[in-house]
Amino acid sequence: MTIKKLLTFATGAAAAVVMAVSAIPADAGTLRLGMTTWVGYGPMFLARDKGFFKENGLDVDLRIIEDASIYMAAVAAGELDGNASTLDEIMKYRSPDFCFKAVVALDDSHGGDGVLVRDGVNSLKDLKGQQIGMNEGSVSQFWFNILLTREGMTEKDLEITNMTADDAAAAFIAGQIPAAVTWEPHLSLVREKKQGKVLIDSSETPGLIVDVVDLTCDYIKNNPKDVEAFVKGLYKAVDFIKTNPDEAYAIMAKGVGGYLEKPEDFAEAAKGVRFYDQARNVEFFGTPDKGEAKDLMAMGNKIWGGFQKMKMDIGYNDLIDLTFVNPK
Repeated sequence: MTIKKLLTFATGAAAAVVMAVSAIPADAGTLRLGMTTWVGYGPMFLARDKGFFKENGLDVDLRIIEDASIYMAAVAAGELDGNASTLDEIMKYRSPDFCFKAVVALDDSHGGDGVLVRDGVNSLKDLKGQQIGMNEGSVSQFWFNILLTREGMTEKDLEITNMTADDAAAAFIAGQIPAAVTWEPHLSLVREKKQGKVLIDSSETPGLIVDVVDLTCDYIKNNPKDVEAFVKGLYKAVDFIKTNPDEAYAIMAKGVGGYLEKPEDFAEAAKGVRFYDQARNVEFFGTPDKGEAKDLMAMGNKIWGGFQKMKMDIGYNDLIDLTFVNPK
C-alpha cells in the first residue's frame, strides 16, 4: 500500500493532524507515537512523566489522535514513528510497501468491552434477526465476530447498524436499538442504571483485544537503542503501577486526559484492562511457531480477510519483532 493510497483515508481533519505532527523533529533519541484515548495507554504517559524513558536517553512524544486511519496516515507519511493500537487493527494497514512491526504489547481488554442487551436476552442466539449497533471495521467488529463464530453464527444472522461505540451505547440507552457492542464507561453506566445488562464482556475472552506499540521498520533498524529504551521504560512504568497505584493513576489520568482525566475515573476504567509487564509480554508473543499472538493473528487474517480489509496475508514475522521484548 503506497503512502498516497493510505493518505486517502485522511481527509480534512487528518490533513490537519499530519501538518501538526510534521512540526515535530525526528531527532536521535526521539520517538513519536500516535494513539486514541484509552486507559491501556496510560503506562506510556506514566513512563514519560516519571522520566523512565528519559533516564535511558529517550524523549517520547505521545499524540492523542482519535482515528486509526489518521494516525496510520501520519506514520506512513513519516510524521510519526509508530503508534499504539490493537493488534488486529494494525493488521489491516500492513502491506509490502508499508512496513511496521509490533515491538511490545501494552494491555488487553479485561472487561472493558462488552455487548449490551435487554434483560430478556440470555445468549447471542436470542438476538437472531434483531438490530445491533456496532462500529464496523473496528476492534468491536473483530471481537464480536469471534463471539459469533463461537456460537455458530455470522453477521447475516443479525441486522448490523454501523455506528461508533459511543453512539451505539447512547442509542441502546435511549431505547432506539435492542443491542450494542461498546466499551467503558458505558458498560458500567448500564449496570448502574439497570437499563439493560451486559451479556458478555471481554473479561470472558482474555487475550483477544490486545494493544501493542508498532514502529516503522526503518525506525527499528536505525534506532535499536531507542526502541530498547522505550520498552525498558514501559516495563518500569507497569511495575510502578503495581507498587504505587494511587500516584500512578493520578499521573496517567492527567496524561491521557479526555474522559479519563479524573484519577478516580481512570482507576475505575483500569479495572477493565490488564497491563502487560515483561513476563506477560513473553507469554503473549510466544514464538513464531506457537503462542497467543500467532493465534490472534490467524483470527485477524480470517476475519478481516473475510471482509476484504487486508492488504496482504500476514505471517508472524511480517508484524512481530521479538528483539526488544526481553531488553538487556
